[in-house]
Amino acid sequence: MSPRELHLNINILHSGFSPAAWRMEGSDPRASFDVNHYINVSRIAERGTFDAVFLADQAAISDRVDFRPLTSLEPTIVLALVAAHTERIGLIATASTTYNEPYNLARRFATLDHASGGRAGWNVVTSADLSQSRNFGLEKPVAHGSRYERAGEFAEIVKALWDSWEEDAFVGDAATGRFVDPAKVHAIAHRGKHFSVHGPHNIPRPPQGHPVLVQAGGSDDGRELAAKHAEAVFSASQSFEEALDYAADLRQRASRFGRPADSILVLAGLATIIASTEAEARRRQEELRELIPLEYSLSRLAGVLQVDPKGLDLDAPLPDDIPLAPDGGHTFFRATLALARRERLTVRGLIRALNGGTGHRTIVGTPKDVADDIERWFSAGAADGFNLMPDVLPHGLEVFVDEVVPILRRRGLFRQQYTGRTLREHLGLARPANPYAAAAE
Repeated sequence: MSPRELHLNINILHSGFSPAAWRMEGSDPRASFDVNHYINVSRIAERGTFDAVFLADQAAISDRVDFRPLTSLEPTIVLALVAAHTERIGLIATASTTYNEPYNLARRFATLDHASGGRAGWNVVTSADLSQSRNFGLEKPVAHGSRYERAGEFAEIVKALWDSWEEDAFVGDAATGRFVDPAKVHAIAHRGKHFSVHGPHNIPRPPQGHPVLVQAGGSDDGRELAAKHAEAVFSASQSFEEALDYAADLRQRASRFGRPADSILVLAGLATIIASTEAEARRRQEELRELIPLEYSLSRLAGVLQVDPKGLDLDAPLPDDIPLAPDGGHTFFRATLALARRERLTVRGLIRALNGGTGHRTIVGTPKDVADDIERWFSAGAADGFNLMPDVLPHGLEVFVDEVVPILRRRGLFRQQYTGRTLREHLGLARPANPYAAAAE
């Protein structure tokens, strides 16, 4: 059996993980609206032989646009341009099952996979916030259970559409005039609770069979969706123990669906603030903190917890009775609350600990400190890799690629060079068999 290999993605969050990243010297305030920013960051990540670029998505203004950059550019279009300027790195885009239709998304990601030569991945999300709901004709978010029920049916349809063309359905024989063998193109004839989709797809099967399916749910429903469909999962564990429990639970659930326990990669979210000494890194952390207005940090924390910011006392712990909103986002709510309770933090202390973020773990230190932490989590099975969020882009990623990646390579944890061309090959994932081919055997 070949040894496990560490996986690294770059999560391009605007100008960086910190809400104040755009204000740092050398940053471009317009970077989040400039596709060349994403191309540049992706090229740096490819130089570091990262597995993939990851883009989140929000179909609304859901943050304080008066203060910080927002997620606005449509990710599959951005990644199509990134594909044209890179050669190997994977391309993972977020798309919601709540505000899309299966046929359109199947087509969009199949196109990206064909255009990139097999480098596409789909991060399946269900979208919980009110701002997006109102942009799609709804006055409140769809109920949590209904969102995930719809998402499960959505994923089944998308995979069926990708499989609706057999591998050799395209003929393209100019001499005989036969373009496609229609006997090898199949309607899916799906009629379910949420969707009716006849099919077949109008695009040949993607180069990877299926673009890689990624998910990030932390709720019970989210974990069930991941266990059934996901091939990689983005987690938001704040502690080593939480990460171990999450990975074990996810793999146990996957086994119940008849999947091998190791068939899902767990990629933990990790923000980084790196400098040549720990003291310098702490100074950089403090500089970024000081650029974030307290009013903004408080409102963002209140948004994650779905409470009125007026009910949060900066110099007291979080109230004991903060309920989990049944139809809101569960992952960051739980991660944030767990951090506050475990460290016994006041609201002010929690805001500082989050560094302006929403619940992802942050490492502050030297390249060796970061490499040591990554190795500890990876070796113990708390994570198969990391979805990295440098504090400021592109500088924070350049430091990681130039200083941390060589350490990981010397320790035999990370690839020296790409050996495959597709995202599945980078991640060590098998190409899904076409069910029609299996039925014919």
